[in-house]
Amino acid sequence: MDVDSTVKGYYEKILQRNAGEPEFHQAVAEVLDSLRYVLRQDPHYTDLGLIERLAEPERQIIFRVPWIGDDGQVHVNRGFRVQFNSVLGPYKGGLRFHPSVNLGIIKFLGFEQIFKNSLTGLPIGGGKGGSDFDPKGRSELEVMRFCQSFMTELHRHIGDKTDVPAGDIGVGGREIGYLFGQYRRMTGRHESGTLTGKGLQWGGSLVRTEATGYGCVYFTQEMMAARGERLHGARVIVSGSGNVAIYAIEKAQELGATVVGFSDSSGYVSTPDGVDVELLKDVKEVRRLRVSDYAKEATGATFHKGGNIWELEADVALPCATQNELDDESAKLLADNGVKYVTEGANMPCTHDAVRVFHKRHIDFAPGKAANAGGVATSALEMQQNASRDSWTFEYTDKRLQNIMRKIFKNAASTAAEYGVEGDYVVGANIAGFKKVADAMIAQGVI
Repeated sequence: MDVDSTVKGYYEKILQRNAGEPEFHQAVAEVLDSLRYVLRQDPHYTDLGLIERLAEPERQIIFRVPWIGDDGQVHVNRGFRVQFNSVLGPYKGGLRFHPSVNLGIIKFLGFEQIFKNSLTGLPIGGGKGGSDFDPKGRSELEVMRFCQSFMTELHRHIGDKTDVPAGDIGVGGREIGYLFGQYRRMTGRHESGTLTGKGLQWGGSLVRTEATGYGCVYFTQEMMAARGERLHGARVIVSGSGNVAIYAIEKAQELGATVVGFSDSSGYVSTPDGVDVELLKDVKEVRRLRVSDYAKEATGATFHKGGNIWELEADVALPCATQNELDDESAKLLADNGVKYVTEGANMPCTHDAVRVFHKRHIDFAPGKAANAGGVATSALEMQQNASRDSWTFEYTDKRLQNIMRKIFKNAASTAAEYGVEGDYVVGANIAGFKKVADAMIAQGVI
């Protein structure tokens, strides 16, 4: 079998069937590129339309979301839920509320979620959803009315044994609360396992808020340890200032690193002496202000309007903002400024060209589907607690998160070595995630 021609054929067919969805194309291309190694050794994975089925969602739901603003005007947004693959368990993946959301972005996120969820070792399938609604600048009542309208349609497609959404960009504890309240109202059932990221008083899990950022740092620890190095004493850049970034900053500094910068869409803040995490939480989570406001109040912090955070000198970079935020030119800046490790806290924040630069410059690179799996892993732990009507301590849940991230790293590392590309965590994570899902699909037949 000519593997290169086979993979090219798969990709061309996927492009044709999914026109105008560049983020989805990018995610599929990365996985297919890794699968060349598998198909040469295990050609049976080309049978039964396996890869074509894997790249085609089981279900795509698009719906209208009408809601009334405080000014009395009717607004109409578009809602999405892509239920991609349930072979390992109920669909699991977040909801994103952001004006950039479209079907292609939701499909890219859902496709990535299949492999991410597989890597956790927990019984969850892959899905994703969201809307082009922007909660920024909206009142509490407007956000509530939107969430209630969104769930009025979505409730009929989800459930604790079917599809379990969580939060993502633009969907935090406030939004999950409004969504869950409307779910109860529409169904008449208190199925606490139907949504994760809930408040601690009504079914939420300790560590869930911190999990993605913490997990990203735990993965980085393992990657550095494989080179005989430690996070303690390292200088770290973190892009973004949302949930993932804040808790990546917190955990990195707890482990002895110095975070020298973070950002938002308006620019970045350089913090050569480290970040005042409590002030950052107050500015971003309580007062919902910009990073420039943090710089006004923090000692030793400088705001750089519209600058490139990747120009800072550091040892470790954690892109935690959004997809394709870090291109090849920024990757070259990182390499020139001494960065030796890059770990994706966001979903696909590094372009293909950036990843090629990392490999060329011998920078260890951890893909998001492995490194930011801590969020969905802890969501699955929340589902376990809900199912058993139990509640675990912060320490116990955090220890389980650390063990999951350690296992994901070891799985990606050993799989890469098995296929002759030791240290390539992209290939290792893609193959490890793929084989578990693919074997289950083969066992369950053509469905």
